[in-house]
Amino acid sequence: MTERTFDIVLWGATGATGRRAAHHLVRRCGDGRLNLAIGGRNREKLDALRDDLPKAGAPPAILVGDSHDTVFMGAMAARARVVASTAGPFALHGSELVAACVENGTHYCDLTAEPQWMRAMIDAHQGKARATGARIVHACGHDSIPSDLGVQFLQEAALARYGQPCKRIATRVTRMKGGFSGGTAASFLNAMRLRETDPDFDRLSADPYALCPEGEREGPDGPDRMMPLEVGWDGDLQAWTKPYFMGPMNSKVVRRSNAIMDYPYGRGFSYQETGLTRSGIGGWLAAMRDTVLGRLLLTAMAIPVMRDQLERHVLPKSGEGPSKEVRESGSYELVLVGEMPDGAILKARITGKGDPGVRSTTLMLTEAALCLAEDENRIAVGGGFWTPAAAMGEVLRARITSHAGLTFELIDGRDA
Repeated sequence: MTERTFDIVLWGATGATGRRAAHHLVRRCGDGRLNLAIGGRNREKLDALRDDLPKAGAPPAILVGDSHDTVFMGAMAARARVVASTAGPFALHGSELVAACVENGTHYCDLTAEPQWMRAMIDAHQGKARATGARIVHACGHDSIPSDLGVQFLQEAALARYGQPCKRIATRVTRMKGGFSGGTAASFLNAMRLRETDPDFDRLSADPYALCPEGEREGPDGPDRMMPLEVGWDGDLQAWTKPYFMGPMNSKVVRRSNAIMDYPYGRGFSYQETGLTRSGIGGWLAAMRDTVLGRLLLTAMAIPVMRDQLERHVLPKSGEGPSKEVRESGSYELVLVGEMPDGAILKARITGKGDPGVRSTTLMLTEAALCLAEDENRIAVGGGFWTPAAAMGEVLRARITSHAGLTFELIDGRDA
């Protein structure tokens, strides 16, 4: 077997999110306890990135190759204990790397928010990953760590307080300040193109249990709809709700966590994720405005001519991201409302510092990679495809609380 030269390889390191992940990874490993490498297809950009990284410990090695070169991907995975990838769209550029990690028993985490691709990877490689011991953990960024670990946090509190889990949890996005990267835009554009060619795309997108194991794809939740033209009222928080475009993705991950952990939340557990405005006519108008604008954008993205114009003139290009000011000043907040079987209500708040789409998401990804590398003996699961909660749970929550600017707290009605 090839010697494991590197503890962590960061693949896709020269993109907007990759660069930030590289900086955080080098700062966190400045004492030289781990051997790091950064990888991508452009040697000049990788050299420039390494020159710009904090001067702490030995500089990371550079690996140059192509995402579709199966020989290179296999050799790279064989030399690494953990690979963290920011090279999206993952449906276009990620399949060979996942296959290589599975084949070589290499742990892997990424930032994907592409459920169709996740489903395809699970179906293709789950058996092999179990055999080789490779822990494959998708969705280790803003999508879907706060939702996934937040639900787990609230359910643990419900068990401690009431001796049973919440039967229903609604996550409300109450604040979201930041920008997004060219990689995020590219992934969304690719999803719109796949929708035109994949006859199964809409069915899987709407299926709330699409990421659950075969035979475990039933439950109380109805179809996931990306941007329905409707607003709702949250009686617990006394405010209007609106669709949240990443809600369907995060919800699928939460439901998969429940299924693959053998239903600690119960088989009848129901989950929903939306945005939140405020009460009164002003809150309703704000919710309806954002709902209509979101629907119009989604409609435009589905029309090839309009999509091309948005790609050329509006959306950030590959490798681009929000400014440093936006990255540093951004923030977000989620409030989770859990209902017990007897009607009692339990609430939690999650807050994050920094732009959620680049800064916060890369901090979470690198902590996930460090967790896979350094806390291997504290992770109870073996090889296979896992969610952040199912694979790392409380261990990862402690890391992102200490090093990624997130907080998890129980709140009462006045705080909410």
